[in-house]
Amino acid sequence: MASSVLHIKDAYYFDVPKFLWTSHRQSKRDFPDVWIRLDPDFQLWEARRLYDGFLKGVDEAPAWPELRKAYLRWKQEPGNFGKPLDVMLEEHLEQAKAAYQGWLAADPARAGVSFVEFLNRTQPAYSWFSLQMQDRDFTIAWKLARHSAGDVEQYKQLPQEWSAEKIEAYNQRLHGKILIPQPFGELRNLYEPESGFCISKFMVVEFGVALVLLFVFWRLGKKIATGGPPRGRWWNLLEAFLIYLRDDVAKPAMGEHDAPRFLPLIWTTFMFVLVCNLCGLLPWVGTPTGSFGVTSGLAAVTFATGIVCGMRRFGPLGYFTNQVPHMELPLVMAVFIKPMILAIEVLGTCIRHAVLAIRLLANMVAGHLVLLGIMGLAFGATAALAFAGKPEWQWWMTAGIAVVSSTLFSLLELLVAFIQAYIFAFLSALFIGAAIHHH
Repeated sequence: MASSVLHIKDAYYFDVPKFLWTSHRQSKRDFPDVWIRLDPDFQLWEARRLYDGFLKGVDEAPAWPELRKAYLRWKQEPGNFGKPLDVMLEEHLEQAKAAYQGWLAADPARAGVSFVEFLNRTQPAYSWFSLQMQDRDFTIAWKLARHSAGDVEQYKQLPQEWSAEKIEAYNQRLHGKILIPQPFGELRNLYEPESGFCISKFMVVEFGVALVLLFVFWRLGKKIATGGPPRGRWWNLLEAFLIYLRDDVAKPAMGEHDAPRFLPLIWTTFMFVLVCNLCGLLPWVGTPTGSFGVTSGLAAVTFATGIVCGMRRFGPLGYFTNQVPHMELPLVMAVFIKPMILAIEVLGTCIRHAVLAIRLLANMVAGHLVLLGIMGLAFGATAALAFAGKPEWQWWMTAGIAVVSSTLFSLLELLVAFIQAYIFAFLSALFIGAAIHHH
């Protein structure tokens, strides 16, 4: 079954039931590059190539057995699983830089001490690498060596094959995972990009939502252009949304004159947010609006629209002076008070749009977290009953409670999907209206 967590976590694959998408790879050559990069054998092969081809000649670099032992020990620490040797060295460099900044902040008299002098004095872990990275030529050569050492295609051509047990275990892990092709980027793992432009699950869902809305609006526009009365359920439904947004959202927030100009934006925003919210109720799809990148992007559109349209109406200077309410103040007081009010209003505008993004994100994430909690309670209760030796029929009672609770809460989430789309559209109209009208 698909994980509830994956509905609110972006990834670079789609999660479906295992029987719908099984992995039958026979050798290491059949596995995707991102999966091979996470293999411990490949990472040791890559680390040895990096050491022999580049690090071996670096001053004060440890011998390979010592570096290998330290690397394997570091990989066992929390958060380091699947990271290559170059990441270990670069993370220690960042830690040394952070320690240097803290060391300077602790005593202002140390301001004249350079980072190189700090490394020579304190000798943090892998200071030899940190010292070498201060040289620009070394840094450029390091990036090239790091890239060439992790050549997956060359690793695939090696005669040594993975064991049948490893291949079977990896196939089990990849059952139910439809990996998204990455023609423009490279992945570090199934949840993090390494370089380039990587296509995530939510990007695919959003693109699909955009195509659906484009088709629906195109069909609706062709019908409306005939001038006839609305016919059919979909036409009436969509036109009801449009009329409500025009009369009860756009006009009250922007006025009769400006509402028609911005109604297409408000309607598109409402429908896009609504469909993305509803996607979270579909199995194996996920909720794009449960990602901060998506909600912040939507809020940025509202923010940019308000600024651009406000400046077009009042001019760049007039837009900012319009942020200050009209007040009859003596010049002596106005010189101090009005700039402070302007700063507060500009900051408040930024905060309002940030909250616009966070509000939608929090509401969509919260619903899935509650559903996850309900399922967790059900499985926890089942485990507790089994541990206590209770009769097996009580498992069915626990499952029934979980199913009924999840169903009722999913209905509540259906209501929340509509409410949050309305709130986002209403606040967007309100913020744009405030930007294009005199205060």
